Formats: sequence, structure tokens, C-alpha cells
Amino acid sequence: MRAVVCPEYGPPEIVEIRDVPSQSLVPGQVRVRVGAAAVNFPDVLLVADKYQISVPPPFVPGSEYAGVVTETCGDVGVFTIGDRVTGTGLVGAFAEEVVASAASLKAVPDGIDDRTAASFGVAHRTAYHTLRSVARLRSGDRLVVLGAGGGVGLAAVQLGVALGASVTAVASSPEKLAIAEKYGAEHLVDHRAGDLRTALKAVLPEGSDVVVDPVGGDLSVPALRSLARGGRFVTVGYASGTIPKIPLNLVLVKGIRVMGFQFQDLDPDEYRRNEEELVDLLLSGRAVPHIGAGYPLEDAALALRHVADGRAIGKVVVDIPR
Repeated sequence: MRAVVCPEYGPPEIVEIRDVPSQSLVPGQVRVRVGAAAVNFPDVLLVADKYQISVPPPFVPGSEYAGVVTETCGDVGVFTIGDRVTGTGLVGAFAEEVVASAASLKAVPDGIDDRTAASFGVAHRTAYHTLRSVARLRSGDRLVVLGAGGGVGLAAVQLGVALGASVTAVASSPEKLAIAEKYGAEHLVDHRAGDLRTALKAVLPEGSDVVVDPVGGDLSVPALRSLARGGRFVTVGYASGTIPKIPLNLVLVKGIRVMGFQFQDLDPDEYRRNEEELVDLLLSGRAVPHIGAGYPLEDAALALRHVADGRAIGKVVVDIPR
């Protein structure tokens, strides 16, 4: 089968297309013929060996995919050959096929295409669990979303609106902010156009209730300062490449809470509730991933570069036609 291979650590351009042998199945696994894979920022970091986990090369990058089951082995639960599924993993998605544990897969609902299914999992699940179970977002809350043009950020804009919040989108270009506005953002702030703290004060004079930060870097502290007393700040990631240093005196004086998001920290009952609500939001059309760019498998390096350079609006997809 054809696959994108990272032969050694480096920039996105280090990856190459190779013919690699198909992996054998063990009981409990299925083979999935991939139709589409989504690109996430951690994919770029793994190729560069800058992620919190290292994967020894050579490896096939890609963490999110959708396709059709073509083979099963042993007890694979409800899945049978021909079922449409989606899955996530640390690596392996940028290939014509993926071998995965059946327990790690989810059925793709009728009417949802491969691109949408592949793009929905990581960003929307991260954003929704962050808002619902970590930030405890309530209807009427004033929500600030940093990186509002990216995958997690734009998902947080959509889902914040769906949960009844007033959303302020912070992004790096008018183009990204236009898309955030399309999905319901009430206030738009281009952080490259001036001082972020001043801009947030202008649109939220009484402060914000929640900040969701998948960016880090120089944006975090001004956004933290925008919080009203008792506000909640959730750090999700560091797409800027820089982990911010938070002045703890702000936390003390404002009485705010600073929290981090990790899937493994979620309450199991809340996790199941959130997942069910997410599917309902997808099927109702209230939370649909915005796919800003697509590349064929042969151009996976360009797809990774698109994300690495911060040019992605919503999700970037690698198409692998069946």
C-alpha cells in the first residue's frame, strides 16, 4: 500500500511517499481502507520530534481518519466488512489503509462524508469536552477563543455558540475572523492589528467569563487579564511553539481558575454524555468542521506545511480516494 513515511525527524518536507507492506491483523483488530485523513498540529510536531511523545522513525504520520472496514480478525464487536468508521491514533493515518483496534473506532453516521468524519473527531471533541466539562461554560457566558481560525479554535467558536455563549474570536487575519463570524462569533479581534489587552477591553469592558487557549505564547497573558473576577482560563495547547509564563498574582487578585485539558482526566459519565451531545450537534448541522484546504496523499508534505505555517483555517484534509 502507499503511505506517507517520516524517514527521520525534520520539517514537513522530510516526509515521502513509499510503498509499504500491509500490516497483519491480530484478534480484535480491523483493517480500514482510508478515504480521508485530517491534519492536526501534533502531526507536525511528531515529524519534527517536538511533541511531548517521541515516535521513532520511520513511521507513518497522521492521527485522524475515516474510511471503510475491509477485513476483521476475531471478535470486533459490532463492526463488519463494509461498515464506515472513523478513528484516531498517535500515528498511521496518512496511508491507504490503517489497522486499528475495533474498540478505538466509531461508526460514521449516515449522511456524513469521509472528509467531515475525519475532521470532526480531534478538534470538536477537544473543544466540546473543554467547554462542557472543564470550563463549565454556561448559556450567557462571555467566551474568548484564542486561535479562532484553527481547528480547535474554530470548533470552540461553533460549540460555544451552540451552548449559548457570547463568543469573542481572536485570530491572526481578517480571513480567519471572517470564518469565525460565519460560525457565530459576536466580536472579532485581530491580534496582529494592535495590543490584544486593549482590544479585548474595548469589546468586553466588563471582562470575559471563560478563555480557551490552544495557542499559548504572547496571547495568553493579555487574554488572562481579560477575565472578570472568578473567570476560568483553560489551556489546551501551544500552537505558537511557546509555553507562556503566567503571573500568579493575576490569579490571586482576580480569583480566577487556570485549568488544563486532558481527555484522560474526564469523568466517564460526563465523557459519554458529551460524546452523545456532540453526535447530535453534528447531525443537526450545528457543529460541522470547516475544511479550509485539501491535498492528495502525494502532497501530504504540503498539507503539513500548511498547518505548520499557521495558514490553516479550520481543518486541512489529506484525500485518499478509494
